[in-house]
Formats: sequence, structure tokens, C-alpha cells
Amino acid sequence: MADRPAKIPLGPRFADVVVERSFSNKPRKSGKFADFFEKVESYVSIISGPAIELHGASPYTFRISEVSPAESVFRFQDTMTSRAEIGDLSARLKDDVLAVIGLGGTGAYLLDFLVKTPAREIRIFDLDPFHVHNAFRSPGRLDEDELSKSKAEVYKSRYENFRSGVSANVKFVDSSCEQEMDGVTFAFVCVDKGSSRSDVFDLLLGKGIPFIDVGMGLNRKHGPLGGMMRVTYYSRERGAALREMRLSELNDTPNDLYRTNIQIAELNAMNACLAVLRFKQIRGFYNEEQESEHLLMNVGDLSIAIEARVDNEDSTQTS
Repeated sequence: MADRPAKIPLGPRFADVVVERSFSNKPRKSGKFADFFEKVESYVSIISGPAIELHGASPYTFRISEVSPAESVFRFQDTMTSRAEIGDLSARLKDDVLAVIGLGGTGAYLLDFLVKTPAREIRIFDLDPFHVHNAFRSPGRLDEDELSKSKAEVYKSRYENFRSGVSANVKFVDSSCEQEMDGVTFAFVCVDKGSSRSDVFDLLLGKGIPFIDVGMGLNRKHGPLGGMMRVTYYSRERGAALREMRLSELNDTPNDLYRTNIQIAELNAMNACLAVLRFKQIRGFYNEEQESEHLLMNVGDLSIAIEARVDNEDSTQTS
């Protein structure tokens, strides 16, 4: 039997009850239980056995519990979060209403990561149809029926059997979308045109919504592909000032290799990873040794340059 100390609150309804020990017990011969019933029977006998023998108590009360389990956005019960004892950290994300603006290569992977969080609602925005080239730069499978449907509808349907709270908005986001952003607590901007990004920035900054903008620049100067991935955090307090520094492209740049729908799914996924990691740091899920407003990752040497505060000349670190 494996036994170790623990400190796990049973839940918000029982905050005064804290588990102080956790243990695991499996059959010695087989190393596993035949089914869930055998597992429950074994644990009941181990835990309740002393009370049954000494006091005649019985765990078999056949009492019907009238307390309904807490509502979850997931279609399946997430048991591993409690087992890892990070329920308190996960709870920091559950009240978020997230917006993902743009479902191209990076936006699609970013959404795939976000649907695994307990965020109460995820609103996805994209006007473009889903084509074959999108299947090569997005997670998951491709059904022929998805071709020519809107990206927003395609990705919403892919996650309907996994969780609730994902809503599709088949539209181009600009200053006219104020109502669609009501209640949004955090946004992710994943567009590849500077002019489109500028309109989205105006909308989010005007409504006081903090957001992360992602970007990528690629080139082929020396044969193999090179370039940079970018993650920039526009906080509610500093967002307007950062916009003026033009850290994100706000005008359309001709002859950008990335806009040829180049198939670099791993870079899209990495860009999305960095954005979600930064968001979870902001929410206190991950440790944050140094605040970051601007992060760049170089494809060539896989170095990461972090600017904690962009107007501080001594803030850049490379690792």
C-alpha cells in the first residue's frame, strides 16, 4: 500500500473538511482490479473494516445522495486534476469567458489547448471557410463534410462531444462587434493581417479587455526556413501604451512568406503553446518568476527573448 501526506479540500461546499492522507492499494497478485465494482468493494473494506468490527457500523446505508455534483463544462469527469492535487489552480480558470479571434494555424491549436481548461465559455470568431490546407495546419481529424463550412462551425462541432460552452461566431471582428465581446474576460488575437489586427485592438482596448496577440514572421534567406514567433500581452493597464509601440504588425506587409498558407503546424502549435502558458501564468496556474509583456522565440537557435516591460531597456533576457 502506498501512503503519503496530502492536504486536499473536498470542495467549495465542504471547505472545512480537508483530507490529510492519501493512499493507493492494488491487488498483489494481479496488480489491478478486475472492474470498478471490485475496486470500490476493496477500498470500502479497507477504510470501513475497523469501524465495522469495533462498533458494528456499516457503510452500506443505501442512502440516496441529494447533493448534485458541481456543474462542469466537460462531458466526461475530470478525475486526474483532483488526483494531482491541483484543483485549486484549475479553479482559477473556471470563471473565464475567453475569445479566440482567428482560427488559422495558430488559432486552431490555441483553441485545442483552451478547450481542455475549465473556462466557463469560449467564443470563437472566424469568417473564412475551412479548406484542405487548413487540415494540414490544425489539430484533429478531417471529415469531407467539413470542407467549405466556416472554420468557426467546424471547430465548434469538433469539441461538442468533449465539452460545452464553445460558441461559434461566423464573422469578421471589427469595431462593430462590441456586443459579441460583452462579458469577455480575456481574448487571444490570432490574425495574420495587420489591418485586421488594428481593428481588433481598437475594439478590445476600447472595452478594457486584456488580451494576448500572437504573430510569426518567416523567411528563407539561407535555404532552410528561419524566423521568429511572437507572444505579446496587452494588459488592461498597459495595453494602450504597448499598442503605440507597434510591437504587433498593424499594417499589411506584402510578400510575407507566412501568408502563403505555408504548412508549419509545429510552429503554429509552439506559438499557441507559448500564448496559453503566458495566459495561465497571468491567472496564477503556472509559476511566474518574471512578468512578461513581449516574448520572441527564434526558430534558428530556439532561443527565447523575454521583455518584462517593453519601455525598460534592461528588461530583455534570452534563454
